[in-house]
Amino acid sequence: MKTPTYAILAAFLSMNALAAGKPARHPAPPAPAPQAAQAAPSPALVTMGQELDREMAVLSKASPAAYFINYTLTSTQRSEVMGSNGALLSSNDSLSRWLETQVRVGSYDLDDTHKVGNSRPSEGSYGTAVPLDNAPEVLRRAMWRETDKQYRAASEGLIKINTSKEVQAQTAEEHAPDFSREQSHVSYGPEVSIKVDRKPWEQKVRLYTAAFRQSPQILNSIVTFSALANNQYQANTEGTRLQFGLVHYRLELFIQGKAPDGMDINRYYNYDWNNPADAPDDKTVLAQGLVLRKELESLVAAPLVEPYAGPALLTGRATAVFFHEVFGHRAEGFRQKDINEGQTFARKVGEQILPKFLSIYDDPTSKALGKDMLLGFYPFDDEGTPAERVTLVDHGVLKNFEMSRQPLTGFPHSNGHGRRQIGAQPVSRQGNLIVQSSQSVTNAELRKMLIAEIKRQNKSFGLMIDDIAGGFTFTGRGQPQAFQVQPLVVYRVFADGRPDELVRGVDIVGTPLVSLTKIMATGDTMEIFNGYCGAESGSVPVAAAAPAILISEMEVQKKESSTDKPPILPPPAHDPMGAK
Repeated sequence: MKTPTYAILAAFLSMNALAAGKPARHPAPPAPAPQAAQAAPSPALVTMGQELDREMAVLSKASPAAYFINYTLTSTQRSEVMGSNGALLSSNDSLSRWLETQVRVGSYDLDDTHKVGNSRPSEGSYGTAVPLDNAPEVLRRAMWRETDKQYRAASEGLIKINTSKEVQAQTAEEHAPDFSREQSHVSYGPEVSIKVDRKPWEQKVRLYTAAFRQSPQILNSIVTFSALANNQYQANTEGTRLQFGLVHYRLELFIQGKAPDGMDINRYYNYDWNNPADAPDDKTVLAQGLVLRKELESLVAAPLVEPYAGPALLTGRATAVFFHEVFGHRAEGFRQKDINEGQTFARKVGEQILPKFLSIYDDPTSKALGKDMLLGFYPFDDEGTPAERVTLVDHGVLKNFEMSRQPLTGFPHSNGHGRRQIGAQPVSRQGNLIVQSSQSVTNAELRKMLIAEIKRQNKSFGLMIDDIAGGFTFTGRGQPQAFQVQPLVVYRVFADGRPDELVRGVDIVGTPLVSLTKIMATGDTMEIFNGYCGAESGSVPVAAAAPAILISEMEVQKKESSTDKPPILPPPAHDPMGAK
């Protein structure tokens, strides 16, 4: 499976029961924990519970019987302002509601979602738009129609599974139950909303993008401000009733250029905040825009790097993206169960996979790290399970996986990482991936160690990777178990003391088991990368944080390049002849 990400990062299993090849037993879940003071439940959530009771009373006695139904209603309020090259491109507000229904037929051990060999499990409906009004009769009618559609699809899926599972070989991983029994949760959080005056932001995007026109090397500039308020309501037949909201503001700066040989040069930066008062001021944004502009101008003129394998230093943001791609996606629990996956870490729980000074955890319960916001925060996942901090690697040893309600042998329960984009089925995904080191040095000392390693290997230079846009990784069994990460800013660091040289045209490539063991040391300053990760269940907000790392051997290959040359004529504002 190729899992692309625009900017970042994910988690893995125990082997005693696996070797025996027996399904895990599910003890009865504990009683629901007492709840703190609650807000009033939305009328929509009350209606969802009423229709849920009516539907389940009938479908639980049908043939085949439904054993689980879940309704998720997501209300999305969005404001967006976009500008380009000094002018306003768009400015709009929107409000929508989307209903998703999941019906499971069979039992927790074996249901319509079971995947046999190369077969595709039943996916059901992607959901439907519903009116903004809390009209009970309208909402219940939409739920009724979606439930009927889902039940029919699930019933057909279970029939196919029952006729095929006995004649196809099943691996130990595939013998795990299809769905985990979890404690029900009742939580009514306050509903959220945004009030955005778009006029000031319309002026800001004009101002920020106009500043980029000063450079003839910048072919295009786009600045986007967005404000998002999401309220989610969940109700299921286990008794879970959830209501919670999240607010997110984002400002994105993006510029494009082109080198003389046709290679596309892009620079990108984003700000994220939750409180309107925390928005960056014009001075801060314009200063960052100037940094992006100078970097792009330097990259346009920078020399190409030939394929290379040798010492490399990744700054903190670059390290965060690196771990998201190299480790994170392979630590997602569902990948350990699917026979079509490479299952890189499936049988390595309890084994050392990283140097002993490194530990990794995923904590979607954290809103911030220090003063910096973490975009992967959420109180409950998309399967109604509370978010949990999960220790994935402890002093180099693999301990756990990020789990949804798709259990593994030895890992029978979710730890709150079942996530999805609206309209997709939840699978285990990353939230806030944090890399920690018990043996760190200053970043200045880490650079000295890089130069010493360059000399030890008798090389003339090493690489310092200062920023990464994102990348992708192959996790499917029919593909090479490799990753590719896309650096934006790369420097040659010379052993003889010459000044660092900015270069372009490289992608980091490698395989995870080898690359992770090449880490020699870490810096002492954590840096955060916030972004959106795209994989099987769509695009979800994530964060990753890490210190700088020194790697004894990293391989880079030539970046794919466009054959289009830069424009023949300079931009009108920079054409001496055109100005006359």
